[in-house]
Amino acid sequence: MSDFQKDARYRIMRLLEVKPDLSQREIASELGISLGAVNYCLKALGERGYVKVQNFRVSERKWRYAYVLTPRGALAKARLTSRFLRRKLAEYEALKREIDALRAELQDETGQAAPAIANGAIRQETGS
Repeated sequence: MSDFQKDARYRIMRLLEVKPDLSQREIASELGISLGAVNYCLKALGERGYVKVQNFRVSERKWRYAYVLTPRGALAKARLTSRFLRRKLAEYEALKREIDALRAELQDETGQAAPAIANGAIRQETGS
C-alpha cells in the first residue's frame, strides 16, 4: 500500500470520527482527494470491519449514509495515528536537513543569507 493510500485511510478515519454523517463527496472535498479514492478507501475500511455504514432519513423520500467507526476501527485508527506521526516526523526531519543544506549552499555561492521563516512567513534577512 502506498503512503498516499495509508494517509488517505488515516485521514478518512480521523474525519469520520468527528463527522460520520458526511457524504463521500463531502469527505473528498474536505480532504482534497478524489471521490473515487474516498469510495475505494471506505470500501476497504468496511471490508476490514473498521467502518460500519448506517442509513438515516434526511427527509420523507431521501436517505443518507453515516460512516461510523467501529470499536475495531477506533483501535486501528490509534495504530495508524502513531504510524502517520512517525512518517510525518521523518519527512519533516528530511526536509529540515535539505533546507539547511540549501541555505549553506546559497551562503557559499552568493555570500547571502537565505530567507528566514518566522511564523510561517518567509522573509529575507537583512544585514543591518
